[in-house]
Amino acid sequence: MSTAVVLGASMGGLLAARALAGLHDEVVVLDRDALPPGPDHRRGVPQGRHFHTLLPRGVQALDAMFPGLSERLVEEGSPRADFAGAHLVLGGHEFARADVGVPAVQVPRPVLERAVRERVADLPGVEVRTGCEAVGLVSERGRVTGARVVRDGVERVLAADLVVDATGRGGRAATWLGALGHPAPVEERIEVDAAYVSRLVRLTEPFPDHLVLVGPAPARPTGFALAKHGGDRWMLTAVGVGGVHPPVDERGHLEFVRRAAPPSVFRAIESASPLTEPLLHRFPTSLRRRYERLRDFPLGLLVFGDALCSFNPIYGQGMTVAALEAEALRRCLRAGEGDLAGRFFRAAARIVDPVWLLNALGDLALPQVAGHRSPSTRLLNRYVARVQRAAAHDPRVARMFIRVTGLLDPPTALFRPDVAARVAVGRSRRA
Repeated sequence: MSTAVVLGASMGGLLAARALAGLHDEVVVLDRDALPPGPDHRRGVPQGRHFHTLLPRGVQALDAMFPGLSERLVEEGSPRADFAGAHLVLGGHEFARADVGVPAVQVPRPVLERAVRERVADLPGVEVRTGCEAVGLVSERGRVTGARVVRDGVERVLAADLVVDATGRGGRAATWLGALGHPAPVEERIEVDAAYVSRLVRLTEPFPDHLVLVGPAPARPTGFALAKHGGDRWMLTAVGVGGVHPPVDERGHLEFVRRAAPPSVFRAIESASPLTEPLLHRFPTSLRRRYERLRDFPLGLLVFGDALCSFNPIYGQGMTVAALEAEALRRCLRAGEGDLAGRFFRAAARIVDPVWLLNALGDLALPQVAGHRSPSTRLLNRYVARVQRAAAHDPRVARMFIRVTGLLDPPTALFRPDVAARVAVGRSRRA
C-alpha cells in the first residue's frame, strides 16, 4: 500500500491531495488548525477575510477536478462575475467593457475552501486530520520516508512514500532540506510592502456593477476593490503598496478609498452601511523559490503552491496557479516515479514563470516599490502601459488584457500582431 502525506489543508494542500487521490492508495492531509465544519474563517488563513475571486482559468481547472463546483458556489450565493459587468481601472485607465468568454466567481475564501475540502474528503482513500503540526522530515538513504508530526503535544513519525509540503509561503521544506544535507533553493523577492484593509458593507442604493476594481498606478500607489459578496453584502478592500498603507479606522479607511474611487462609486461607498470593522492584512514580499534549479533534491518529497511561489494578492492569481499546478502534478504522477520532483518542478516553473513576470512588471511599474528595473523590464512596462491606454477605448484590447491576467491566455498574446496593431493605432490617434 502506498501512502502520500500532504502538509497543509489550505487550498494548495487540498488541490495537491486531489492530484494524488487514486494514484496513491492512501492520502493523508494534515493541518495544525481545527478546521471549521462550515464556511468560517480560521487562524491559518489570515488573508481569508479579504476580497477573493476565482479567475476564469481557475474556474475551468476546479470544475475539471470537481465537476459542478462553480455551479454549486453560485447556487449558494457567490456571484458569477462576467467582466462585461465589471468597472476596471488599471494603470490609471478605465477599461472598455469586454466579455472574455469565461466568467470568474467572486467567492469568499472560507466558502471556497469549505466546498473544496468537502469534495477532497469524499474521495476514496483520502483522510483530512486536524490539530497536526509538521515539525520535520525523516529520511533514509537519501529518500524522505515520512514526516515528524506533533498532535496533542506528542510527536510521532508518519511514514509516507511521498511527502508534499503545502505549508504556504513559510515553505518549511526550504529549512528542512538543510537538516537532511541538501541545499536550499535560491529565492527571488519583490519587496512590495503592501497592506490591505477590508470590511463588509451593505449598499443602500442600487449599484450597476458586480465589481469595481481600481489598481494602483505610478502616480497613485493605492487602489481598492468593491465586490458583490453574496446577498446584499459587498466586500470593500483598500490596498496600498510601497509603504503607503490604508488606515484601519472607519473615517481614515473611507478617505483612503476616496483617493482612487471614481466620484459615482465613492458616493455609493460613502453612503453604505458598515457590517464589520476594518481588518488589516500586511504582505511585505512576493517570494519565489527556485526548486527547479536544484541539482540535489531528495526522493519522496515535493513542494507545492505558495511554498513554491507566493504572489502579491492584489492580482488574485494564487489559487488559480495552485489549480494549474495540481493538473501538472497529476500528469507527472501518471508518468511514473522516475525524476518525479525534477519533472514536477519544471512543469510548475512553466506555470509560474509568466505569472511571476506579469506580477513583477505590475509591481515594478510603481516607483514606490523598491527593486531593480532592467532595460527589458522598462521596455516591457512601457508597452504594457500602452496596452492599458488602448484598452480604455478598444474592447478587443481590453478583452485580451483581461484574458491574460485571468490566465486564459499567455502574456505573449499581448504581442500578437493584431493586438500590437490596435495598440499602435490607439497611440497614433492620441498623437
